[in-house]
Amino acid sequence: MMANITRRDPLDDFFRGFFVRPVEYGSGGAVEAPEMRVDVKEDADGYQVHAELPGVRKEDIHVHIDGPVVSISAERKQEKEIKDGERVLRTERYFGKVSRSFQLGQEVDESKANARFNDGVLELTLPKKAAAQAKRLAID
Repeated sequence: MMANITRRDPLDDFFRGFFVRPVEYGSGGAVEAPEMRVDVKEDADGYQVHAELPGVRKEDIHVHIDGPVVSISAERKQEKEIKDGERVLRTERYFGKVSRSFQLGQEVDESKANARFNDGVLELTLPKKAAAQAKRLAID
């Protein structure tokens, strides 16, 4: 009977485990989508919203306003640039879609709303819609 002998280099095993092992966050065992971090401030005239969206292009961000409800969605697309002879050993960055909706205390005047995107932060200026005045109807 012939024994199978395999030569193993412990350093190869160390680096193989370091670079190839899947990244695990949380208890699910898979890379989870990061939350969109949002700050909302209110003053007498309206709301200021700051949403962190690092690595997202402004063309891939969408804001929808429906009365007092604001929805923000964004997509971070994966770059496919791999050079000849190059292989990906490990990737921990998240690519995909993320969205967030929240309700404000008062309806937003979407005609006066403003959005800017600078250094990975979306800044929304959302003026409050003037409250409708009750009208007394005259009876003929």
